[in-house]
Parts: sequence; C-alpha cells; structure tokens
Amino acid sequence: MYFQYPLELIGTFFFAISGALAMQNKEHDWFGAGFTGFVTAIGGGTLRDMMLGSYPLVWIGDINFLYAVLIGVIAAILFHRVFVKLRRTFLLFDTLGIAFFTVLGTEKAIGLGVRPEIAAIMGMFTAVMGGVIRDTLTNEVPVIFRKEIYATACLAGAIVYLLLDLNTPLARNVNMVASILIIIFIRLLAVKFKLSLPGFRGRS
Repeated sequence: MYFQYPLELIGTFFFAISGALAMQNKEHDWFGAGFTGFVTAIGGGTLRDMMLGSYPLVWIGDINFLYAVLIGVIAAILFHRVFVKLRRTFLLFDTLGIAFFTVLGTEKAIGLGVRPEIAAIMGMFTAVMGGVIRDTLTNEVPVIFRKEIYATACLAGAIVYLLLDLNTPLARNVNMVASILIIIFIRLLAVKFKLSLPGFRGRS
C-alpha cells in the first residue's frame, strides 16, 4: 500500500492540473478553474467507489487527496503561462492522469473482490470519467467520443496489469509501473501518429 498511496496522490495532482488548465481560454475566474480541477481529479474515482459500494469515498476519508487537488490547481493558476508555452502540456498531464488512475482503479476493484473483467472496466472508468466531466463542464466534446485512442489505451493497460498480476511472478510494484508506462506509450504514440480505431457509421 505504501507504493500505491503516493501514486494515487500524484495521479490526483496531475488530473487537477489538467482540469484547471482546461479553463484557461474559457474566461472563467479562479474558482471556476479550481472547481473544474477538483471534479476532474475526483470524478472518476468517486463514481467508481459508488458503483462498487466502497465508502467512505477516498477523498472524504483522506484529506491528503484534497490537498493534492489544491496544490495541482494552484500550480495550474500560478504557472499557466509557462504551461501554455510548453507544447502539449495539457496532453501530458491528462495522459499521466489516465495512466495512474487506470492502474490504481483496477487494483482497487480487484482488492474489493470483483472479477478481473469488471476490474479492468472499473480501471478504465476511473481514468476517463474525470475527463468526461471536465470536457462537459468546458463545453467540449468528451475526449472518449473523439476519433482518437484514449479509453482504449486505458483498457489495454488495465488488461496488461491483470495478466501480469494473475499469470506472472512479477512484483506488484513493478507491474504497476510497467502498466502505467504502457498506457502512456500507447496514448502518446496514438497522438503522435494520429492513430484511431475504425469509425462507426450506421446505414442512412
């Protein structure tokens, strides 16, 4: 648990930054940026815990998660000009957020005794729902509905984590890091080369 705990805080921090940065061109005040950062950081995990019946919710039971959100939002507000100048900064923080949250969500679901298939879905759900809420609040098309690999990268990472956990003697911490890196690699590779799944078109 010692290794997992800082990863959860780091993932929360990254997602809070991505949520706050999403408001930078929306002409909202600091509260708007802070609120968006907050719901982005805790949204996916909150919905996952409610679906799995895990109470109290993580951010309610541990004040450090609120501190992680607060630090992330403050960092986004204070250094947003620096972040804007850095290309793909928003993409980087969002990618780090989904990678951390996918593996941690999968691990928590397994710990609560659900089947591996459900755990993989819960891991993906943990990662993407914060972004869905963020995009909805900022009046953007949620990223999972765009033609790019996003939720698929999360699901792939969750499956890799479960396969390694159930079928290899690999240490748990090493497995977590490896699965996080796989998600980051898939996501960044997809963005760089504009990879996407085949489009769906119904009959007119």
